[in-house]
Amino acid sequence: MVLLVPVAACGPSRIERGQPVPDVAGTTLDGQPFRLADLRGRPVLVNFWGPSCIPCRDEFPLFKRKLAEHAAEGLVIVGVLMDDPPEPARDFVREMGADWPTVVDPDEVIVRSWQVAARPQTYFVDRDGVLRSIQIGELVERDFERQYAMIAP
Repeated sequence: MVLLVPVAACGPSRIERGQPVPDVAGTTLDGQPFRLADLRGRPVLVNFWGPSCIPCRDEFPLFKRKLAEHAAEGLVIVGVLMDDPPEPARDFVREMGADWPTVVDPDEVIVRSWQVAARPQTYFVDRDGVLRSIQIGELVERDFERQYAMIAP
């Protein structure tokens, strides 16, 4: 008897615009538990980054400004550390005064489930947990506003 197992069913399903996103669950750089599902009801940016990535570093001032500008709308930014160890990321976050959580993903479980192509990569997720847009590469003001409009309340 031969048992055939469909390999495609074992891997992550395709992440697509208009579909619910996979959960992000883990521990943040400051040791706190985190679950993306707990943020339902708020517009969320999920940003895959690392401190050795210059375009990633360049996005931080924009993120700080946009969090302040859209605070009344409940905007949340969640970082996922990719391809770098936690200590340099902690140092950079402290240096930048970034107060959003960054989840550590040492085994790249989150990176694989979100099918991240490169750093930085940012996903715009609406209040219902549905993916509305993906930015591959550095996010700039114009691109932020265009994509944020898709998830804004």
